[in-house]
Amino acid sequence: MKPLREVEVDYEIDHEKCRECREKPCLNSCPVDAIHMDPDTGEIEIDDKCFGCVLCREACPYDAITMRTTLAEPIRENIPVINPKICRGCGACVSACRTGAIHLASTGETGVHSEIDEDKCVRCGYCARACPTEAIKYGEILPRSVAGGKAIVVNQKDCIGCMTCTRVCPSRGAINVGKINKLPYINPSYCARCEECMDVCPSAAIKYSSRKRAYENFSKINNMEIAGEILERESEKLVRNLARIDSVLRAIKRNHARDEPRFSVDVTDEIMDGIEELVDSNLEVLQLNHIIEFTKPTRRVSVLDDRCIGCGLCIQECPVDVIEPLKPAPVKIHDGCVFCGFCTGVCPVDAIELTEEGFRVRDGRILLERRILRGPRRGSVDVDHVVCQKCGVCVNHCPVDAMSLNDEVEVDDEKCILCGECQDICPVTAIKLDLEGEADE
Repeated sequence: MKPLREVEVDYEIDHEKCRECREKPCLNSCPVDAIHMDPDTGEIEIDDKCFGCVLCREACPYDAITMRTTLAEPIRENIPVINPKICRGCGACVSACRTGAIHLASTGETGVHSEIDEDKCVRCGYCARACPTEAIKYGEILPRSVAGGKAIVVNQKDCIGCMTCTRVCPSRGAINVGKINKLPYINPSYCARCEECMDVCPSAAIKYSSRKRAYENFSKINNMEIAGEILERESEKLVRNLARIDSVLRAIKRNHARDEPRFSVDVTDEIMDGIEELVDSNLEVLQLNHIIEFTKPTRRVSVLDDRCIGCGLCIQECPVDVIEPLKPAPVKIHDGCVFCGFCTGVCPVDAIELTEEGFRVRDGRILLERRILRGPRRGSVDVDHVVCQKCGVCVNHCPVDAMSLNDEVEVDDEKCILCGECQDICPVTAIKLDLEGEADE
C-alpha cells in the first residue's frame, strides 16, 4: 500500500553538547533503532531508518539534536468520472461544486453533459453525491489501515436496506452489499471515516465501534459472501467435496466400531490424512474444526424390557408424545423421538438407554466419542443474528414451539428442551447449542 504522504527528515547533532551527556537517553527513545553510537569515535549517529518522530530530540537533555521534518503533499484521489451517456445535463453537479470546476458542455455526439476541469477539482465528491442519475463516479480513496481506535460499522439489525449509505460514500470498496442478506456492510480498511454515511442514515444504523469488533463482523459477513460465491460458481464441486469429507468421517466411525457403551478416541490425524487430497480445492482444511462442530451425531434410544416396570413416568415426561404403553413390553418409543433425555432423567430403574456417538472438538483436537446420556441437557440455544437469514425454518421445525420469529429469531428458554433440531436444520449454521456439560456415565 502506498503511503499517504512521503516524509523527508533533516537532522544535525551537536557533538560537543552530546559529549556532556553520560546517560544517552536518545538511544532508548528511538522506536526503530535508528540511533546508535559509533564504536570508533564514540559519537551518536542517526541512520536512514529515521522517519522523523522527534522523540530523540525531545529526550536529549542538552538540546544537541536538531531535526526538521518535511511532509510531501498528500496523494490525491482520482477526479470524478462523468458518463455522458447517463448524464441528463440537469446541472445538479454544477450547483453542488464549490470550486466552479464543473460546467455543462455540448458535442454533436453526446449532447449536453457535464465536464470537469481537472485543475480546479479538489476531489471532494459533492458532485457524485448530488447527481440524481448516478452518472458521476467518485475516484478511489486509498485504503487507510489503523491499528487501534474506532471504526464505523453498520448495525444490520437496525438497517432497513435503503442503500443511502452506498450512494454517498466517497471511498470505493468501503461499503459493500451482501448477496445473501442484501444489506450493506463496511470494510474498515477502506473506510475513510468521513461520517457521510452516518449523517444520512435514516434508521441510525451506522455508528462507531471498536476496530477489533468491526474487523470481526466484517470477516464474518465477508466469509459468508465467499461461501455464497463458491455455492454459486462451483456448487457441484462443493457438494462433491463435502460428500468426500462425509465419507471420510463415516469410514473412521467404521474403523473404530466397538461394543463398549462408552469410549473416546483422538482421530484428528486420521481425519487430516483422509481429507489431505482436498487441500488443493476451494475448501480450507483450517476450517475443519468448524465443520466438525456442526456434524450431527448418531443418537439411539432403547428400552430395556427386563428392567422396565411400566410406571408410565416417561410417558408423562415426553415433550413430543412418542412413548406409549405396549404389551408384552411395558413401553415403546416410536419414530419422532428427538433424544432430549427427559425420559432417561425420570426413569426410576434406568430402563431407558440413550447413547450418542459422534465427533467433538476439544482443545483443538477432534475426538470420536460414544456416551450414555442420563437426563436432559442443560444450557442454552445461541442464535447469531448477524448470520441468521430469518428464513423461519428453525421456527417451523421446533418440536415444542420454543422458537418464534418477530424482528429476529427468539428462543423461549422455558419451553426449549435443547434437542438440537434447530442447530441441525439451520441452512447457514447460525444456531449453536451451548451446553453446560451433559450428564453422562
